[in-house]
Amino acid sequence: MVKVKFLGHAAFLIEGSKKILIDPFLTGNPKAAVKPEDVEADLILITHAHGDHIGDAAEIARRTGAKIVAMYDIANYLVESEGGITTIGMNYGPTEVDGVKIVQVPAWHSSSDGKYGIGNAAGYIIKLDEKTIYHAGDTFVFRDMELFAELYGPIDVALLPIGGHFTMGIREAAKAVEFLKPRKVVPMHYNTWPPISADPEEFRKLVGDKAEVVVLEPGETLEL
Repeated sequence: MVKVKFLGHAAFLIEGSKKILIDPFLTGNPKAAVKPEDVEADLILITHAHGDHIGDAAEIARRTGAKIVAMYDIANYLVESEGGITTIGMNYGPTEVDGVKIVQVPAWHSSSDGKYGIGNAAGYIIKLDEKTIYHAGDTFVFRDMELFAELYGPIDVALLPIGGHFTMGIREAAKAVEFLKPRKVVPMHYNTWPPISADPEEFRKLVGDKAEVVVLEPGETLEL
């Protein structure tokens, strides 16, 4: 069994034979379900260099020994700026880390540390214990998502932003569901702050029968 736990904003913990933490923005996150010191991980995946996605990655990696997987430029930046961590820098394409198959895929978004642009934004397709999870990162909808479904599907669950302003809104995310054809979809990156306010029930209605929409509150878990 694979468990997908929503930690708030765009942070998730995927638990199976490995524990995979994605975009662990916990400190300063008003919706965070846990504290950084309470999280265990084998791998930490970072979609891009904005603070609400890198978050507490380095701190958690130092404490747990987790390997950080990120765009090559971001991985190098973290080693130079943080130290005491192990990173695996990659670029768009497939790899395998400690038995976990990972595909880093494009995302339409900026990437920086607040001052300098670092790398490119990405999403991840993860295959763990015969389950396939797509974390879109921060992105707008784009038709290449159809290719993700063709190459790596069927996707068991897609984790998609719906908050708008910085990412897809509800309408665009519903179109992404059409392209990706996931069995289930979990909305994320909404209602953390006023600019990204969105109603997940509106998203559910727009998706209709194209996929099962599972709305998770921070701290709740979806079992696959």
